[in-house]
Order: sequence, then structure tokens, then C-alpha cells
Amino acid sequence: MAHHSELIAKDIHAYLAEHERKELLRFITCGSVDDGKSTLIGRLLYDSKMIYEDTLAKIEKDSVVHGTTGGGFDPALLTDGLKAEREQGITIDVAYRYFSTAKRKFIIADTPGHVQYTRNMATGASTADLAIILIDARHGVLEQTRRHSFIVSLLGIRHILVAINKMDLVNYDEAVFDRIRADYRDFATRLDIPDLHFIPLAALHGDNVVDPSSHMPWYQGQTLMSFLETVYIGSDRNLEDFRFPVQFVIRPHLNFRGFAGTIASGIIRTGEDVMILPSRKTTSVKSITTFDGEIEEAFAPQSIVITLRDEVDVSRGDMIVRPGNLPKVQHELEAMMVWMHDQPLVPGKQYLFKQTTQTAPGMVANLRYRVDVNTLHRVQAPALKLNEIGRCKISLSQPLVFDGYRRNRATGAFIVIDRITNATVGAGMILDRETSERRADFWDAAPVSPTLVGQTSQVTPAEREARYGQRAATVLLTGLPGSGKSSMAYALERFLFESGRSVSVIDGQNFRLGLSRDLGFGDEARSENVRRAAEVAKLINGAGLICIVALVAPSEDARRRAAELVGADRFFVVHLFRSPDAGTAADSAGEVSGGPIHFEPPAAADLALDTATTSIDDCVARIVSILEARKIL
Repeated sequence: MAHHSELIAKDIHAYLAEHERKELLRFITCGSVDDGKSTLIGRLLYDSKMIYEDTLAKIEKDSVVHGTTGGGFDPALLTDGLKAEREQGITIDVAYRYFSTAKRKFIIADTPGHVQYTRNMATGASTADLAIILIDARHGVLEQTRRHSFIVSLLGIRHILVAINKMDLVNYDEAVFDRIRADYRDFATRLDIPDLHFIPLAALHGDNVVDPSSHMPWYQGQTLMSFLETVYIGSDRNLEDFRFPVQFVIRPHLNFRGFAGTIASGIIRTGEDVMILPSRKTTSVKSITTFDGEIEEAFAPQSIVITLRDEVDVSRGDMIVRPGNLPKVQHELEAMMVWMHDQPLVPGKQYLFKQTTQTAPGMVANLRYRVDVNTLHRVQAPALKLNEIGRCKISLSQPLVFDGYRRNRATGAFIVIDRITNATVGAGMILDRETSERRADFWDAAPVSPTLVGQTSQVTPAEREARYGQRAATVLLTGLPGSGKSSMAYALERFLFESGRSVSVIDGQNFRLGLSRDLGFGDEARSENVRRAAEVAKLINGAGLICIVALVAPSEDARRRAAELVGADRFFVVHLFRSPDAGTAADSAGEVSGGPIHFEPPAAADLALDTATTSIDDCVARIVSILEARKIL
């Protein structure tokens, strides 16, 4: 498995060029204390023959003194290098290891599992493409497992591999693996994890690490190494939004003035028009230079020097973008914050906020809530303590150029610096969503003009009922992401259409691509999304059609208001859910979650359907029965 190549002996330059072109995967290992994170990394490198002989000999010698395997070879000592780590048998600081195979280059961050070092885990996860979350098969999903999963989701890591370790200590029991997988999936439905995988392991003995395990014939999936070499990360990089934070102004002589930095995202070509923020001056790219000379095109994350055709004022901290694709430039922003210092976060205290190459003084104007990482509930708190996570409103003395973190990790992240000690005290992820202070609640809002008067159609509802052979109604399919709302909506539409009915679907994701494209995923934004969908459904009902709405709609209050808006006599709520041991349904067209969701199950749903145990056809039949019983059909 180790990367051996004949080019090393024949042509070292060709070998280095080949190595440079290989894709780089950054990943972290995390989980609760003593779940086997360091052991897994050590075994991964050992079985793939990526440890030098002198290093291996030293680890074998140290295993006798510091090992936790009774004097045998302890792979954990490869990453647990600190004296305190070896004495206590735990990981304290983030340890990085670098290796490569014939297919990829890798950077591993072995992060601590102890709650005391959650800040270290967040640091290691900030640049990762993939996270391996280890779970001890004896203990299952623990508090720290949930904490790290929440942080991984918060930091926008798209690919999660749940490694259920120490299967040898539960006799390689498939039932234990299935139970833990179901428990984790039940918790993960409330997180934004687009790509989730599970592998059973016995890291100490190498089962399913590099080679398939003979002890678990019931598992037919990939080994850990095979998964790491093949997981697709090509679409994770943002190549759409060009963002170039200026780091240095280079002026070697009178005839050259260039702007150096690393492309945060996107692609740029010579001759293209650009805008300088925050001044909003426009010009075009004259040349793009790298260490190897001039190039015609550059992309993230290349380090380049750009020269411009016009003499415009550009300095460190400015950002070069395209005129038709602009980030936000604001003094105020909303962010999720991980607090990383013993001294708690104090709203109103002055800090420095560093984002890309910009540093702006400011303060946390308001701590909106702290997140309980076990329940994902929001808790009111006066301050954030060490390792706690909360949502804040930040007010700056100068405008910051940024994108939402979900859209662009490079321009949506920042660190908080103490102005007195210069210590990094917090890390933040900017939310691309408005708050209730900036967005009015339109449920009870009056029209902007008192002279507006509603009009009445000359076609009566009775005439429409006679024409279509049905009464107008709205069916709201509500439930968590993955419960099958979109699939159910389109199956119900197809059945009704083939039955000669006139029907239309409002799908959550399609709706957010259109009418609600300006909305985020906070409570207020979700409520407004439901209101807009209800207004459209009311118009569709007014035309005599049946409207099927597939939305998460997590708030009971928003669903109640939607019923009042559409008309309680023709508004039906169908709650879709999946039983805890059924995993997550594939519902690619469903509304994306956009972060943790506090879902309030409908208090009095017209119908509740377990989509894990009931087929789509049976679900459709039961919904149709309700409509027939209520004289809609």
C-alpha cells in the first residue's frame, strides 16, 4: 500500500511532478475519550507500510513503558508524542501526520476527545475535507460524540465517516454495529451532514483498516483506506465565487505594482473585469503571475500576484471580486461562535475580528443563545464559557467583506483576538441569514399602502368545483430532512393527476431556489418561508387546484398560521417521519437543512406516516383516503 514508484530511481523530477499533481485530502479523527483515534491512525500508517524503520523501532520500545496493550505494539504512540499524553493515555493537542499513496496525498489531524480540549478539536476540523468520528462499540453514541458531530456539521465538513471501533471487544457482533448506526443516524437527522458512511473496525488488530476483516464477513463495504482513497471531494471547492483577499502590495520597481495573496475561491483570467471592495472601484486584470512565471488563468487555492490595468487604490485587507458576483459588505453580522479561552465571552467587550486578510475592531453586541450540543436545543446564556458554542450578533467599527460560511468557508470564517493579550479567544462561522431585527415578521404585517384593495374573481368556487370535479385543498407534508417529503409529494401528484385531478406541488428546495432564495435557515427565516408557501398555496387553491406543499416547516406556530391563512377547512397536515432504527431516507430533492433543526411534531396532524415501514404507494393511498373522507375528491 505504501507509495512505491519506479520513477524515484529513474527520474526524480518526473516523480515529484506526479506527486505534486495528486489530489490532497485533509481529514480529522474525533470522538469521545479512549475511542481509539490515535490507535486508528497508527494502525493505518503501520498496515500501509508508511512508518520509517527507526520510528517503528522507537514506538515498539516505548510501547513497553507507555503502551496500553500490555507491552505489545501500541500504534497510538505514533501520534501521542507529548509526555503528558503518554502518561495519561489521552490526546491533548492536535497531532498532524502526512503521508501519500499512489492515488492521493493525505494530511491527518488527530484531535483530542476530552471535553476540555474541544477547542483543539475545532482547530483541527477547520481545514478538513472529511471527518472520521470514532465510536467505541461497547459504549455507543456518547455526549462527546454528539458534541464533535455538531462541531463537524457547524464547520461545514460535508463528508463524515462513522468508524464503529473495538468491534473485537463485542465479539464482532453485527447487531451491535446496526444498533449504533441507527442511534447515530437518528441524532444526525438534526445536523447538516450531506454524505454519511459507516465502517466497523477493530483498529488495534487492523480489522477493516487497510485489509478486509475475516472476523466480520457480514460487512461487505469498503475498508477505511479504500474509502479515503476514493471519496469524492472534487465538488466541495467553491469555483463559482471569485474572492481574492489582498495580502501584500508588491512594488519592486517603478514599473511594477502587483497585489499578492491566495485565491480564497473561484477562478480568474487575464482581461476579466474586477471590482475592489470595499471601495467598489472597477478595473480589469492585466496579468497573473506565480512563482513559475505568468499564467492566463488561476484558481483556488493558488498563491498569485495580480496586476491591474488602471491605477486604483488597493491595500492589504481589500478584496478583489467580480462586479457581477459580490459578497456582503457590512458592519454587522450574525455568526456561530466556538469560544476557546478560559475567560468567558463578554458581550460589549472590545475584541479584534480577523477574517481573511482583514482585521477589524468590534464587539459581540448580543449573545442570542448557547447551543446544548446534546439536545441541540437553544439555551439563554449571559456569556459563553470555554468550549461552549453560541450564536452572536457582532458589531464592527469598519465594514467587513464576507460570504456566508456555508457558501464559502474561506471568506465566511473568522477568529476573535483579545486586544490586550493578543491571544486567539474564539472562532466564528458567519451565517448567511437575516435576523428578526433586520427582517420584519410579515405574518401580521399590514400592506405597505392603505389604499390596496383585494379583488374578487368573476369565476365562483362552485363553478371551479363543477369544472374540475374536486374541492380546492392544501396538503402540507411536514417532517425532518430525509423523511421523504419530496418523494411523497411527487408520488401523490402523479396519482391524483392520473386520476383526472388538477394538482400542483410546492417543493421546499425548488421554492428556495426561487421565491425564497433570499432566506436563510434560522427560525425567523423558516417561518417566513412557510408564510410565502402558504400565500402561494392560497392562490393555487383560489384557482380551484389541489396544492401539495413539501416543507420541513418545523414550527407548530407557523403551521397553525399557514392553516389560518389558507383556510382551516381545506388545510391538511401530514407528518412524515422515519422510525429511529431505519436510518436516513434518500430524498435528494428535499429541502436542505442548513444546520440543526428544532422540529416540533404536529400536535394534531391529520395523518402521521412512518416512511421507513410504509411504502410510498400505501402512504399515497392513506392520504387520498383522507381527502375522499373530507369530500375534497
